[in-house]
Amino acid sequence: AVSGAQTGGENGVGGRAVRVGTRRSQLARIQTDSVVEMLRELYPDLHFEIAVAMSTTGDKILDTALSKIGEKSLFTKELENALERNEVDLVVHSLKDLPTSLPPGFTIGAVCKRENPLDAVVFHPKNCGKTLSLLPEKSVIGTSSLRRAAQLKKKFPQLEFRDIRGNLNTRLKKLDEKEDFSAIILAAAGLKRMGWENRIGQLLSPEDCLYAVGQGALAVEVRAKDQEILNMVSALHDADTVLRCIAERAFMKRLEGGCSVPVAVNTVLKDGQLYLTGAVYSLDGSDSLKETMQTSVHYPQQNEDGPNDDVQRVGITAKNVPGQAQEAAENLGVELASLLLSKGAKHILSVARQLNDAR
Repeated sequence: AVSGAQTGGENGVGGRAVRVGTRRSQLARIQTDSVVEMLRELYPDLHFEIAVAMSTTGDKILDTALSKIGEKSLFTKELENALERNEVDLVVHSLKDLPTSLPPGFTIGAVCKRENPLDAVVFHPKNCGKTLSLLPEKSVIGTSSLRRAAQLKKKFPQLEFRDIRGNLNTRLKKLDEKEDFSAIILAAAGLKRMGWENRIGQLLSPEDCLYAVGQGALAVEVRAKDQEILNMVSALHDADTVLRCIAERAFMKRLEGGCSVPVAVNTVLKDGQLYLTGAVYSLDGSDSLKETMQTSVHYPQQNEDGPNDDVQRVGITAKNVPGQAQEAAENLGVELASLLLSKGAKHILSVARQLNDAR
């Protein structure tokens, strides 16, 4: 088989189908469809095919907490294998599922405009109209995220937090059909994309619960050397989202955080200033460090010819976002993480990691 694109067409991908890989879950399909829809509007002459994927390791192992499986690219590995074998040309992921260092040969060619990144509480039908603070004592809240549990345990010590796994459909079913959980915590973005916004009983503000790195943003992963596909998808980049997510990912990378430790962020981009709040927590939330820093990201787009073209920053290649702005965002994340490390973040995280491994 001929790999790579045949030339022709303005963007060099003319004359062949562009194959898009996706996971099997309903949310993954919806997210992939939305990206393909955007691409079809931008490139009406191109033919896009969705190759339905593979269930990934993260989809198969449902009886273990995510933070315990210990595999970095839980939901992405099988898709990357298909990319590597030229079976697909691009893959759509939730950005928060992608590790801060991608395997060699891959890059995030587009980060789409971010959906609401906040966490949401979905209540059991009998608790409809309540908020977390109004639930009876010892109510059980389901979440598979150490980050959410650590923050909420501290804020709502009267509640109990338990692991709940499975895709969105499965988790909502477990909530509605059994009496095990009074409520579950999910990303608002996923609920919105599934058309289940009406189930959101409470949105957790950043004061209540800082969100996960990259939460709410979709990423398009491509082969780093596939210039034609890279140029094509880069039209999907949302500059504000790119800068916010570069800062968040750089923060996480410097802390060496992942699924197995509670690391959380909040970013705001306003009047050319990027504000990053980052925090680390012990598993029970009793110990935490939280700081905010800001930087200017107000730079004009320069035509940067030459070797800078394909600079990857924490796995993201964003040709149409000013390089200096990206650099400033990355430095902000690194500096904030360094500040927390200087205050003892490493200790909090290594204890959290050990406790989590022992659970």
